[in-house]
Amino acid sequence: MEALSRELAAADLIAPALGAVVFVFLMSLVREPARRHFNAIFVAGAGAAYLNGGLGAWEFPFIGVATAAAYLGLRSYRWIGVAWLLHAGWDAVHHLYGNPIWPWAPTSSAGCAVFDALIAIWFLAGAPAVYGLLRGESRAYPAARGGGG
Repeated sequence: MEALSRELAAADLIAPALGAVVFVFLMSLVREPARRHFNAIFVAGAGAAYLNGGLGAWEFPFIGVATAAAYLGLRSYRWIGVAWLLHAGWDAVHHLYGNPIWPWAPTSSAGCAVFDALIAIWFLAGAPAVYGLLRGESRAYPAARGGGG
């Protein structure tokens, strides 16, 4: 019965993908360096979202690794991207073996994995301001890469 409740529908994947697009557009409005600093802190908090998520003691090493990546993200968007990829992987593990991030939505961890992986791509690309790219600028905020990008 539990396996059936975690069966994915198209909306379980499309909605988080659209959410990721909205996230990127909204974050593009935040100027540097506040954008990078905010997102490093944000991903650090997301790393603790699964405490008591059904994987027991395995939750704690993940939080340590994700926090280290988030800390390095204070100086580099690439590390923020790495932290989001770590979180996406942990979302997939929780979808398959643990508790969903939202107890009332059995596929929420899978949706979170989609969202996290998509925004990770943006961060790995240096989190360029979308509006600047739409205007034809090669990098909306050249200093945004900071500390090795």
